[in-house]
Amino acid sequence: MPDPTPYELYGELFVAVQMGRVCGDGKSFVDARPRSAPAAIRERFEAERHQPGFSLADFVHAHFVLPEHSAPAGPRLGIREHIRALWPLLVREPRPAREGDSLLPLPRPFLVPGGRFRELYYWDSYFTMRGLLADGRRDIAEDLLANLSHLLRTYGFIPNATRSYMLSRSQPPLFFRMVELMHASDPAGGFALHLDELRAEHAFWMDGEAAVAPGQAHRRVLRTGSGALLNRYWDDRCTPREESWREDVLTAEAARTAAGRAPAEVWRDLRAGAESGWDFSGRWCADPADMATIETTALAPVDLNALIAGLEEAIAQGAARRGDTAAAQAYEARAATRRQALQTLFWRADAGHFADLDWRNPGDPRPLTAAGLVPLYLGLATPAQAQAMAGQVQRHLLGANGLLSTTLATGQQWDAPNGWAPLQWMAAQGLARYGHAALARDIAERWCASVHRVYLETGRLLEKYDVTCDRPGGGGEYETQDGFGWTNGVYVAFKESLLQAP
Repeated sequence: MPDPTPYELYGELFVAVQMGRVCGDGKSFVDARPRSAPAAIRERFEAERHQPGFSLADFVHAHFVLPEHSAPAGPRLGIREHIRALWPLLVREPRPAREGDSLLPLPRPFLVPGGRFRELYYWDSYFTMRGLLADGRRDIAEDLLANLSHLLRTYGFIPNATRSYMLSRSQPPLFFRMVELMHASDPAGGFALHLDELRAEHAFWMDGEAAVAPGQAHRRVLRTGSGALLNRYWDDRCTPREESWREDVLTAEAARTAAGRAPAEVWRDLRAGAESGWDFSGRWCADPADMATIETTALAPVDLNALIAGLEEAIAQGAARRGDTAAAQAYEARAATRRQALQTLFWRADAGHFADLDWRNPGDPRPLTAAGLVPLYLGLATPAQAQAMAGQVQRHLLGANGLLSTTLATGQQWDAPNGWAPLQWMAAQGLARYGHAALARDIAERWCASVHRVYLETGRLLEKYDVTCDRPGGGGEYETQDGFGWTNGVYVAFKESLLQAP
Protein backbone atom coordinates (compact mmCIF):
# COMPACT_ATOMS: atom_id res chain seq x y z
CA MET A 1 0.00 0.00 0.00
CA PRO A 2 2.13 2.92 -1.26
CA ASP A 3 -0.06 5.71 0.11
CA PRO A 4 0.77 6.10 3.83
CA THR A 5 -2.15 6.62 6.17
CA PRO A 6 -2.33 9.33 8.84
CA TYR A 7 -1.47 6.81 11.56
CA GLU A 8 1.59 5.68 9.63
CA LEU A 9 2.64 9.30 9.13
CA TYR A 10 2.11 10.65 12.64
CA GLY A 11 2.27 7.69 15.06
CA GLU A 12 1.89 8.78 18.68
CA LEU A 13 0.70 12.23 17.64
CA PHE A 14 -2.14 10.60 15.73
CA VAL A 15 -3.10 8.37 18.68
CA ALA A 16 -3.02 11.28 21.11
CA VAL A 17 -5.26 13.43 18.90
CA GLN A 18 -7.79 10.70 18.23
CA MET A 19 -7.98 9.25 21.74
CA GLY A 20 -8.20 12.77 23.19
CA ARG A 21 -10.98 13.82 20.79
CA VAL A 22 -9.02 16.96 20.01
CA CYS A 23 -11.00 17.52 16.81
CA GLY A 24 -14.34 16.23 18.08
CA ASP A 25 -15.13 14.13 15.01
CA GLY A 26 -12.30 11.64 14.42
CA LYS A 27 -12.67 12.07 10.68
CA SER A 28 -11.58 15.71 10.87
CA PHE A 29 -7.97 14.95 11.74
CA VAL A 30 -7.50 12.20 9.14
CA ASP A 31 -8.81 14.60 6.50
CA ALA A 32 -6.60 17.50 7.63
CA ARG A 33 -3.78 18.79 5.41
CA PRO A 34 -0.35 19.35 6.99
CA ARG A 35 1.18 22.82 6.79
CA SER A 36 4.67 21.31 6.47
CA ALA A 37 6.29 17.94 5.90
CA PRO A 38 4.78 15.18 8.10
CA ALA A 39 8.21 14.08 9.35
CA ALA A 40 8.96 17.62 10.51
CA ILE A 41 5.61 17.87 12.31
CA ARG A 42 6.26 14.60 14.05
CA GLU A 43 9.71 15.78 15.18
CA ARG A 44 8.23 19.03 16.53
CA PHE A 45 5.64 17.06 18.45
CA GLU A 46 8.26 14.84 20.07
CA ALA A 47 10.32 17.90 20.98
CA GLU A 48 7.44 19.94 22.44
CA ARG A 49 4.97 17.45 23.92
CA HIS A 50 6.60 17.32 27.40
CA GLN A 51 7.24 21.04 27.72
CA PRO A 52 5.28 22.96 30.38
CA GLY A 53 2.03 24.40 29.07
CA PHE A 54 1.99 22.29 25.92
CA SER A 55 -1.49 22.25 24.33
CA LEU A 56 -2.20 19.44 21.91
CA ALA A 57 -5.15 21.33 20.44
CA ASP A 58 -3.00 24.41 19.79
CA PHE A 59 -0.32 22.23 18.23
CA VAL A 60 -2.82 20.63 15.86
CA HIS A 61 -4.24 23.98 14.76
CA ALA A 62 -0.74 25.39 14.26
CA HIS A 63 0.45 22.52 12.08
CA PHE A 64 -2.65 21.36 10.19
CA VAL A 65 -5.39 22.88 8.07
CA LEU A 66 -8.53 21.26 9.41
CA PRO A 67 -11.41 20.68 7.00
CA GLU A 68 -14.41 22.93 7.13
CA HIS A 69 -17.76 21.35 7.88
CA SER A 70 -20.54 23.41 6.39
CA ALA A 71 -23.94 22.57 5.02
CA PRO A 72 -25.01 23.83 1.59
CA ALA A 73 -26.72 27.18 2.10
CA GLY A 74 -29.01 29.30 0.00
CA PRO A 75 -32.60 30.51 -0.30
CA ARG A 76 -35.36 27.99 0.42
CA LEU A 77 -36.49 26.50 -2.90
CA GLY A 78 -38.88 23.79 -3.94
CA ILE A 79 -37.29 20.41 -3.30
CA ARG A 80 -36.59 19.61 -6.95
CA GLU A 81 -35.08 23.03 -7.55
CA HIS A 82 -33.05 22.65 -4.36
CA ILE A 83 -31.62 19.33 -5.56
CA ARG A 84 -30.73 20.79 -8.96
CA ALA A 85 -28.94 23.64 -7.19
CA LEU A 86 -27.11 21.19 -4.92
CA TRP A 87 -25.41 19.14 -7.64
CA PRO A 88 -22.71 21.72 -8.50
CA LEU A 89 -22.21 22.49 -4.79
CA LEU A 90 -21.27 18.84 -4.18
CA VAL A 91 -18.71 18.76 -7.00
CA ARG A 92 -15.02 19.07 -6.07
CA GLU A 93 -12.15 19.77 -8.42
CA PRO A 94 -9.30 17.25 -8.39
CA ARG A 95 -6.10 18.30 -6.68
CA PRO A 96 -2.60 16.92 -7.16
CA ALA A 97 -1.06 14.52 -4.68
CA ARG A 98 0.71 16.20 -1.79
CA GLU A 99 2.76 14.62 0.97
CA GLY A 100 0.64 14.07 4.05
CA ASP A 101 -2.69 14.66 2.29
CA SER A 102 -4.91 11.60 2.72
CA LEU A 103 -7.05 12.51 -0.31
CA LEU A 104 -6.25 10.32 -3.30
CA PRO A 105 -5.71 12.19 -6.58
CA LEU A 106 -8.30 11.74 -9.32
CA PRO A 107 -8.18 12.75 -12.99
CA ARG A 108 -11.64 14.35 -13.18
CA PRO A 109 -13.94 16.45 -10.97
CA PHE A 110 -15.76 14.30 -8.43
CA LEU A 111 -18.95 14.49 -6.41
CA VAL A 112 -19.02 14.09 -2.62
CA PRO A 113 -22.02 12.94 -0.56
CA GLY A 114 -21.96 16.03 1.67
CA GLY A 115 -21.32 16.99 5.30
CA ARG A 116 -18.30 15.24 6.81
CA PHE A 117 -17.93 13.13 3.68
CA ARG A 118 -15.49 15.20 1.59
CA GLU A 119 -14.32 12.56 -0.86
CA LEU A 120 -15.76 10.27 -3.52
CA TYR A 121 -17.51 7.18 -2.10
CA TYR A 122 -17.92 3.99 -4.08
CA TRP A 123 -21.45 2.69 -3.68
CA ASP A 124 -22.94 6.13 -3.02
CA SER A 125 -21.95 7.06 -6.56
CA TYR A 126 -24.37 4.68 -8.26
CA PHE A 127 -27.46 6.00 -6.50
CA THR A 128 -26.28 9.57 -6.98
CA MET A 129 -25.83 8.90 -10.71
CA ARG A 130 -29.49 7.97 -11.02
CA GLY A 131 -30.49 11.46 -9.99
CA LEU A 132 -27.78 13.19 -11.99
CA LEU A 133 -29.01 11.61 -15.21
CA ALA A 134 -32.64 12.38 -14.40
CA ASP A 135 -31.66 16.02 -13.81
CA GLY A 136 -29.71 16.27 -17.06
CA ARG A 137 -26.26 16.29 -15.41
CA ARG A 138 -24.73 13.52 -17.49
CA ASP A 139 -21.46 15.45 -17.43
CA ILE A 140 -21.03 14.89 -13.70
CA ALA A 141 -22.09 11.24 -14.01
CA GLU A 142 -19.50 10.69 -16.75
CA ASP A 143 -16.82 12.19 -14.51
CA LEU A 144 -17.83 9.81 -11.71
CA LEU A 145 -17.58 6.76 -13.96
CA ALA A 146 -14.22 7.91 -15.35
CA ASN A 147 -12.83 8.38 -11.84
CA LEU A 148 -14.03 4.96 -10.70
CA SER A 149 -12.50 3.38 -13.81
CA HIS A 150 -9.25 5.17 -12.98
CA LEU A 151 -9.30 3.73 -9.45
CA LEU A 152 -9.77 0.22 -10.80
CA ARG A 153 -6.89 0.64 -13.22
CA THR A 154 -4.67 2.21 -10.56
CA TYR A 155 -5.36 0.02 -7.52
CA GLY A 156 -7.04 -3.07 -8.97
CA PHE A 157 -10.20 -2.28 -7.00
CA ILE A 158 -12.37 0.66 -6.01
CA PRO A 159 -11.65 1.73 -2.42
CA ASN A 160 -14.37 2.49 0.09
CA ALA A 161 -13.59 6.16 -0.56
CA THR A 162 -10.74 8.18 -2.02
CA ARG A 163 -8.64 8.43 1.13
CA SER A 164 -5.36 6.68 1.91
CA TYR A 165 -6.82 5.30 5.12
CA MET A 166 -9.52 3.49 3.11
CA LEU A 167 -7.20 1.74 0.65
CA SER A 168 -7.52 -1.57 2.49
CA ARG A 169 -11.21 -2.11 1.73
CA SER A 170 -13.83 -1.61 -0.96
CA GLN A 171 -17.63 -1.29 -0.81
CA PRO A 172 -20.59 -3.17 -2.37
CA PRO A 173 -19.50 -3.81 -6.00
CA LEU A 174 -21.90 -1.69 -8.01
CA PHE A 175 -19.50 -0.57 -10.75
CA PHE A 176 -21.19 -2.88 -13.26
CA ARG A 177 -24.53 -1.21 -12.54
CA MET A 178 -22.97 2.19 -13.19
CA VAL A 179 -21.62 0.98 -16.53
CA GLU A 180 -25.06 -0.40 -17.38
CA LEU A 181 -26.71 2.88 -16.40
CA MET A 182 -24.34 4.98 -18.49
CA HIS A 183 -24.83 2.63 -21.49
CA ALA A 184 -28.55 2.07 -21.05
CA SER A 185 -29.21 1.69 -24.78
CA ASP A 186 -26.57 -1.04 -25.12
CA PRO A 187 -25.47 -2.49 -21.75
CA ALA A 188 -23.48 -5.32 -23.33
CA GLY A 189 -21.55 -2.76 -25.34
CA GLY A 190 -20.76 -0.89 -22.13
CA PHE A 191 -19.62 -4.07 -20.43
CA ALA A 192 -17.37 -4.84 -23.41
CA LEU A 193 -15.90 -1.33 -23.26
CA HIS A 194 -15.14 -1.68 -19.54
CA LEU A 195 -14.40 -5.41 -19.55
CA ASP A 196 -10.86 -5.06 -18.21
CA GLU A 197 -12.06 -3.05 -15.22
CA LEU A 198 -14.94 -5.45 -14.54
CA ARG A 199 -12.60 -8.43 -14.60
CA ALA A 200 -10.14 -6.62 -12.34
CA GLU A 201 -12.87 -6.03 -9.77
CA HIS A 202 -13.96 -9.65 -9.93
CA ALA A 203 -10.35 -10.78 -9.44
CA PHE A 204 -10.09 -8.54 -6.37
CA TRP A 205 -13.12 -10.15 -4.73
CA MET A 206 -12.06 -13.67 -5.73
CA ASP A 207 -8.37 -13.44 -4.79
CA GLY A 208 -7.18 -16.78 -3.42
CA GLU A 209 -10.16 -18.82 -4.58
CA ALA A 210 -8.08 -21.65 -6.07
CA ALA A 211 -6.40 -22.48 -2.74
CA VAL A 212 -9.43 -22.22 -0.45
CA ALA A 213 -10.53 -25.62 0.86
CA PRO A 214 -14.05 -26.39 2.16
CA GLY A 215 -14.62 -24.70 5.49
CA GLN A 216 -11.83 -22.19 4.93
CA ALA A 217 -11.56 -18.56 3.80
CA HIS A 218 -8.95 -16.21 2.38
CA ARG A 219 -9.52 -12.47 2.36
CA ARG A 220 -12.92 -11.98 0.69
CA VAL A 221 -13.47 -15.49 -0.65
CA LEU A 222 -14.65 -18.59 1.23
CA ARG A 223 -15.86 -22.14 0.73
CA THR A 224 -18.63 -23.60 2.78
CA GLY A 225 -18.28 -27.07 4.21
CA SER A 226 -20.25 -28.36 1.22
CA GLY A 227 -17.78 -26.70 -1.17
CA ALA A 228 -19.85 -23.68 -2.32
CA LEU A 229 -17.61 -20.78 -3.34
CA LEU A 230 -18.92 -17.52 -1.87
CA ASN A 231 -17.77 -14.10 -0.72
CA ARG A 232 -17.63 -12.09 2.47
CA TYR A 233 -16.66 -8.57 3.48
CA TRP A 234 -13.10 -8.07 4.68
CA ASP A 235 -10.41 -5.47 5.24
CA ASP A 236 -6.71 -6.03 4.69
CA ARG A 237 -5.86 -4.21 7.92
CA CYS A 238 -6.65 -5.36 11.46
CA THR A 239 -6.08 -2.09 13.32
CA PRO A 240 -8.65 0.47 14.45
CA ARG A 241 -10.23 2.46 11.62
CA GLU A 242 -8.27 5.68 11.54
CA GLU A 243 -11.35 7.86 11.10
CA SER A 244 -12.98 6.16 14.13
CA TRP A 245 -9.88 5.22 16.11
CA ARG A 246 -11.17 5.95 19.59
CA GLU A 247 -14.51 4.23 19.01
CA ASP A 248 -12.78 1.08 17.75
CA VAL A 249 -10.29 0.98 20.61
CA LEU A 250 -13.14 1.16 23.11
CA THR A 251 -15.16 -1.51 21.30
CA ALA A 252 -12.18 -3.87 21.30
CA GLU A 253 -11.59 -3.23 25.00
CA ALA A 254 -15.21 -4.13 25.71
CA ALA A 255 -14.91 -7.32 23.65
CA ARG A 256 -11.72 -8.36 25.42
CA THR A 257 -13.23 -7.70 28.84
CA ALA A 258 -16.49 -9.52 28.12
CA ALA A 259 -15.30 -12.46 26.03
CA GLY A 260 -11.51 -12.41 25.83
CA ARG A 261 -11.54 -11.56 22.12
CA ALA A 262 -8.29 -10.43 20.54
CA PRO A 263 -8.44 -6.76 19.55
CA ALA A 264 -7.16 -7.47 16.03
CA GLU A 265 -10.09 -9.81 15.43
CA VAL A 266 -12.59 -7.18 16.55
CA TRP A 267 -10.95 -4.46 14.47
CA ARG A 268 -10.97 -6.66 11.37
CA ASP A 269 -14.71 -7.25 11.81
CA LEU A 270 -15.38 -3.56 12.36
CA ARG A 271 -13.45 -2.72 9.21
CA ALA A 272 -15.26 -5.45 7.26
CA GLY A 273 -18.54 -3.93 8.44
CA ALA A 274 -17.37 -0.63 6.97
CA GLU A 275 -16.66 -2.35 3.64
CA SER A 276 -20.30 -3.52 3.61
CA GLY A 277 -21.57 0.07 3.65
CA TRP A 278 -23.79 -0.96 6.57
CA ASP A 279 -21.61 0.55 9.27
CA PHE A 280 -23.07 -0.43 11.58
CA SER A 281 -25.94 -2.84 12.12
CA GLY A 282 -26.91 -5.60 14.53
CA ARG A 283 -26.99 -7.67 11.36
CA TRP A 284 -23.24 -8.19 11.81
CA CYS A 285 -23.31 -9.16 15.50
CA ALA A 286 -23.77 -12.42 17.38
CA ASP A 287 -25.77 -10.34 19.88
CA PRO A 288 -27.41 -7.55 17.84
CA ALA A 289 -27.51 -5.30 20.88
CA ASP A 290 -23.76 -5.52 21.53
CA MET A 291 -21.23 -4.19 19.02
CA ALA A 292 -18.47 -6.00 20.90
CA THR A 293 -19.86 -9.25 19.43
CA ILE A 294 -19.40 -8.10 15.83
CA GLU A 295 -18.54 -11.02 13.53
CA THR A 296 -18.78 -9.64 10.00
CA THR A 297 -16.14 -11.95 8.54
CA ALA A 298 -18.05 -15.01 9.81
CA LEU A 299 -20.92 -14.17 7.47
CA ALA A 300 -21.47 -14.58 3.74
CA PRO A 301 -23.75 -11.59 3.07
CA VAL A 302 -26.76 -12.14 0.82
CA ASP A 303 -26.47 -8.73 -0.85
CA LEU A 304 -22.75 -9.04 -1.60
CA ASN A 305 -23.15 -12.46 -3.19
CA ALA A 306 -26.09 -11.26 -5.26
CA LEU A 307 -24.05 -8.30 -6.51
CA ILE A 308 -21.13 -10.52 -7.46
CA ALA A 309 -23.51 -12.77 -9.40
CA GLY A 310 -24.59 -9.63 -11.26
CA LEU A 311 -20.94 -8.72 -11.87
CA GLU A 312 -20.27 -12.19 -13.25
CA GLU A 313 -23.23 -11.93 -15.63
CA ALA A 314 -22.02 -8.49 -16.78
CA ILE A 315 -18.55 -9.90 -17.51
CA ALA A 316 -20.16 -12.75 -19.46
CA GLN A 317 -22.10 -10.29 -21.59
CA GLY A 318 -19.05 -8.09 -22.17
CA ALA A 319 -16.88 -11.05 -23.12
CA ALA A 320 -19.53 -12.34 -25.52
CA ARG A 321 -19.70 -8.93 -27.20
CA ARG A 322 -15.92 -8.98 -27.62
CA GLY A 323 -16.12 -12.44 -29.17
CA ASP A 324 -14.45 -14.26 -26.27
CA THR A 325 -16.80 -17.23 -26.15
CA ALA A 326 -14.76 -19.22 -23.62
CA ALA A 327 -14.72 -16.37 -21.09
CA ALA A 328 -18.41 -15.66 -21.67
CA GLN A 329 -19.32 -19.28 -20.95
CA ALA A 330 -17.06 -19.45 -17.90
CA TYR A 331 -18.54 -16.34 -16.27
CA GLU A 332 -22.09 -17.31 -17.18
CA ALA A 333 -21.47 -20.63 -15.43
CA ARG A 334 -20.14 -18.78 -12.39
CA ALA A 335 -23.22 -16.57 -12.28
CA ALA A 336 -25.55 -19.57 -12.62
CA THR A 337 -23.79 -21.42 -9.79
CA ARG A 338 -24.03 -18.40 -7.53
CA ARG A 339 -27.69 -17.90 -8.45
CA GLN A 340 -28.37 -21.47 -7.36
CA ALA A 341 -26.50 -20.89 -4.10
CA LEU A 342 -28.58 -17.79 -3.40
CA GLN A 343 -31.82 -19.67 -3.98
CA THR A 344 -30.79 -22.50 -1.65
CA LEU A 345 -28.09 -21.63 0.88
CA PHE A 346 -29.28 -18.07 1.48
CA TRP A 347 -32.98 -18.92 1.54
CA ARG A 348 -34.45 -19.57 4.99
CA ALA A 349 -37.30 -21.87 4.10
CA ASP A 350 -38.36 -22.05 7.76
CA ALA A 351 -38.85 -18.27 7.93
CA GLY A 352 -39.63 -17.53 4.28
CA HIS A 353 -36.94 -14.95 3.54
CA PHE A 354 -33.42 -14.46 2.21
CA ALA A 355 -30.75 -13.92 4.86
CA ASP A 356 -27.01 -13.83 5.36
CA LEU A 357 -25.24 -17.16 5.82
CA ASP A 358 -23.00 -18.07 8.75
CA TRP A 359 -20.64 -20.02 6.54
CA ARG A 360 -19.14 -22.06 9.37
CA ASN A 361 -22.49 -22.72 11.04
CA PRO A 362 -25.08 -22.73 8.24
CA GLY A 363 -27.82 -23.78 10.63
CA ASP A 364 -27.51 -20.54 12.59
CA PRO A 365 -30.61 -18.50 11.67
CA ARG A 366 -29.82 -14.96 10.54
CA PRO A 367 -32.38 -12.16 10.78
CA LEU A 368 -34.56 -10.61 8.10
CA THR A 369 -33.06 -7.39 6.73
CA ALA A 370 -33.57 -5.20 3.67
CA ALA A 371 -30.43 -6.82 2.22
CA GLY A 372 -32.64 -9.83 1.52
CA LEU A 373 -34.28 -7.88 -1.30
CA VAL A 374 -31.08 -7.50 -3.32
CA PRO A 375 -31.57 -10.93 -5.01
CA LEU A 376 -34.88 -9.57 -6.33
CA TYR A 377 -33.18 -6.37 -7.48
CA LEU A 378 -30.82 -8.46 -9.62
CA GLY A 379 -33.41 -10.97 -10.81
CA LEU A 380 -31.88 -13.89 -8.90
CA ALA A 381 -34.88 -15.08 -6.88
CA THR A 382 -37.56 -17.53 -7.91
CA PRO A 383 -41.09 -16.13 -8.33
CA ALA A 384 -42.15 -17.95 -5.17
CA GLN A 385 -39.28 -16.47 -3.20
CA ALA A 386 -40.11 -13.00 -4.49
CA GLN A 387 -43.73 -13.49 -3.44
CA ALA A 388 -42.62 -14.53 0.03
CA MET A 389 -40.27 -11.54 0.31
CA ALA A 390 -43.10 -9.19 -0.66
CA GLY A 391 -45.09 -10.61 2.23
CA GLN A 392 -42.15 -10.15 4.60
CA VAL A 393 -41.85 -6.51 3.56
CA GLN A 394 -45.51 -5.85 4.18
CA ARG A 395 -45.52 -7.58 7.55
CA HIS A 396 -42.15 -6.58 8.99
CA LEU A 397 -40.15 -3.99 7.03
CA LEU A 398 -42.66 -1.46 5.70
CA GLY A 399 -42.76 1.58 7.93
CA ALA A 400 -45.03 4.59 7.70
CA ASN A 401 -42.36 6.40 5.69
CA GLY A 402 -40.61 3.67 3.75
CA LEU A 403 -38.52 0.56 4.20
CA LEU A 404 -36.78 -0.27 7.45
CA SER A 405 -33.19 -1.47 7.16
CA THR A 406 -33.80 -4.20 9.75
CA THR A 407 -36.34 -5.06 12.43
CA LEU A 408 -33.61 -4.68 15.07
CA ALA A 409 -33.69 -1.66 17.39
CA THR A 410 -30.04 -1.43 18.51
CA GLY A 411 -29.13 2.25 18.35
CA GLN A 412 -26.94 1.57 15.31
CA GLN A 413 -27.67 3.68 12.25
CA TRP A 414 -28.35 0.76 9.87
CA ASP A 415 -31.07 -0.66 12.11
CA ALA A 416 -34.64 0.30 12.99
CA PRO A 417 -36.10 2.87 12.88
CA ASN A 418 -33.81 4.12 10.09
CA GLY A 419 -34.34 3.83 6.37
CA TRP A 420 -31.70 4.61 3.74
CA ALA A 421 -32.03 5.74 0.14
CA PRO A 422 -30.09 2.86 -1.48
CA LEU A 423 -32.23 0.27 0.25
CA GLN A 424 -35.46 2.00 -0.80
CA TRP A 425 -34.27 1.95 -4.41
CA MET A 426 -33.08 -1.65 -4.58
CA ALA A 427 -36.15 -2.95 -2.75
CA ALA A 428 -38.65 -1.06 -4.87
CA GLN A 429 -36.92 -1.95 -8.12
CA GLY A 430 -36.63 -5.58 -7.10
CA LEU A 431 -40.28 -5.89 -6.12
CA ALA A 432 -41.41 -4.18 -9.32
CA ARG A 433 -39.22 -6.55 -11.35
CA TYR A 434 -41.21 -9.50 -10.00
CA GLY A 435 -44.62 -7.95 -10.57
CA HIS A 436 -45.21 -6.38 -7.16
CA ALA A 437 -45.59 -2.91 -8.62
CA ALA A 438 -48.13 -1.64 -6.10
CA LEU A 439 -45.90 -2.48 -3.15
CA ALA A 440 -42.90 -0.97 -4.95
CA ARG A 441 -44.75 2.29 -5.55
CA ASP A 442 -45.96 2.28 -1.95
CA ILE A 443 -42.37 2.14 -0.66
CA ALA A 444 -41.29 4.91 -3.04
CA GLU A 445 -44.26 7.14 -2.27
CA ARG A 446 -43.95 6.80 1.49
CA TRP A 447 -40.23 7.51 1.47
CA CYS A 448 -40.39 10.42 -0.97
CA ALA A 449 -43.28 12.03 0.90
CA SER A 450 -41.35 11.89 4.16
CA VAL A 451 -38.17 13.27 2.57
CA HIS A 452 -40.27 16.15 1.23
CA ARG A 453 -41.97 16.83 4.56
CA VAL A 454 -38.66 16.84 6.44
CA TYR A 455 -37.23 19.17 3.79
CA LEU A 456 -40.13 21.59 4.20
CA GLU A 457 -39.56 21.61 7.96
CA THR A 458 -35.75 21.77 8.02
CA GLY A 459 -34.55 22.86 4.57
CA ARG A 460 -32.23 19.83 4.55
CA LEU A 461 -31.81 16.63 2.56
CA LEU A 462 -30.34 13.98 4.81
CA GLU A 463 -28.30 10.79 4.53
CA LYS A 464 -30.91 8.75 6.44
CA TYR A 465 -34.43 9.09 7.82
CA ASP A 466 -36.52 7.66 10.62
CA VAL A 467 -39.13 5.79 8.58
CA THR A 468 -41.56 5.48 11.48
CA CYS A 469 -42.17 9.24 11.70
CA ASP A 470 -41.15 12.49 9.99
CA ARG A 471 -37.71 13.17 11.39
CA PRO A 472 -34.03 12.69 10.57
CA GLY A 473 -32.50 9.29 11.22
CA GLY A 474 -30.12 8.91 14.13
CA GLY A 475 -27.82 6.54 15.96
CA GLY A 476 -24.33 5.44 15.08
CA GLU A 477 -20.98 7.16 15.50
CA TYR A 478 -21.71 10.66 14.16
CA GLU A 479 -24.52 13.16 13.69
CA THR A 480 -26.84 12.73 10.72
CA GLN A 481 -25.28 14.47 7.73
CA ASP A 482 -26.95 16.58 5.08
CA GLY A 483 -26.18 17.19 1.45
CA PHE A 484 -26.87 14.40 0.50
CA GLY A 485 -25.84 12.59 -2.66
CA TRP A 486 -27.75 9.35 -2.65
CA THR A 487 -30.88 10.80 -1.06
CA ASN A 488 -31.00 13.45 -3.78
CA GLY A 489 -30.38 10.84 -6.46
CA VAL A 490 -32.96 8.32 -5.33
CA TYR A 491 -35.62 10.97 -4.67
CA VAL A 492 -35.24 12.33 -8.21
CA ALA A 493 -35.03 8.85 -9.76
CA PHE A 494 -38.21 7.74 -8.01
CA LYS A 495 -40.03 10.84 -9.19
CA GLU A 496 -38.85 10.33 -12.75
CA SER A 497 -39.46 6.59 -13.03
CA LEU A 498 -41.27 4.36 -10.58
CA LEU A 499 -43.76 6.93 -9.33
CA GLN A 500 -44.72 7.74 -12.90
CA ALA A 501 -45.54 4.13 -13.74
CA PRO A 502 -49.20 3.26 -14.36
